[in-house]
Amino acid sequence: MNFVEKLLKAARTNKSLLCIGLDPDPQLMPAGVGIVEFNRAIIEATSDLVCAYKPNLAFYETLGAEGFDVLKDTIACIPESIPTIGDAKRGDIGNTARMYAKSLFEMFGFDAATVNPLMGFDSLEPFIEYRDRGVLILCRTSNPGSADLQDQLLSSGSMYELIAELARQWNKYGNIGLVVGATYPEEISRVRAICPDMPLLIPGVGAQSGDLASAVRYGVDAKGQKAIISSSRQVIYASKGKDFAEAAREAALKLRDEINRYLEDV
Repeated sequence: MNFVEKLLKAARTNKSLLCIGLDPDPQLMPAGVGIVEFNRAIIEATSDLVCAYKPNLAFYETLGAEGFDVLKDTIACIPESIPTIGDAKRGDIGNTARMYAKSLFEMFGFDAATVNPLMGFDSLEPFIEYRDRGVLILCRTSNPGSADLQDQLLSSGSMYELIAELARQWNKYGNIGLVVGATYPEEISRVRAICPDMPLLIPGVGAQSGDLASAVRYGVDAKGQKAIISSSRQVIYASKGKDFAEAAREAALKLRDEINRYLEDV
């Protein structure tokens, strides 16, 4: 089963387009709770409510050598039926890219990874060659500074539109998707028009105040699928008390159901 098939199956089974980012920050976590314990509790409380989990590697790399074990132990807690997205935003020359792809897909076993297209096709090709894995290309990201480059006008349109068009051309194995922030709903709509069948990873709801209704409306494909709406802090830090897992479940359930209500109007 490839990434897209696994994503669609999880979304149907759990009636969910929600992806939870597993970004553990000890300063925000309940006191005395270890990272693996924290992540395991979040996963166990929410695994029936999501279509994917998305660990951001920065939160594990900052732990030093121990972080790699923590990340692998976290991934092992995720049910096999739920796809995992390694949020690494890798992008480098071909030989180095091969090592990054091997690390994310073989060593850690992620079903998909985020990648940076700035260095062009040869920096992404090693990822794309893993035909059963998802390659989620940064396109119009949710951060305010994204406009510095991604909104720049070229002869064929904005840079983010060019990235979307190139991604469509590179998608020979059907394993490419795009990252488009919920903070820019008009751009989501434009990217979906360029790439009508690709998965879109849509971060930026919750703490970044993205427009959830627009993210759903513009992010899904013609079948109401293939939008991966990601939230991290809003869910995993719903409480700093002993009830953090229960609070995370309540937040995830509320967000999942809100997404589904908006989906009814699509």
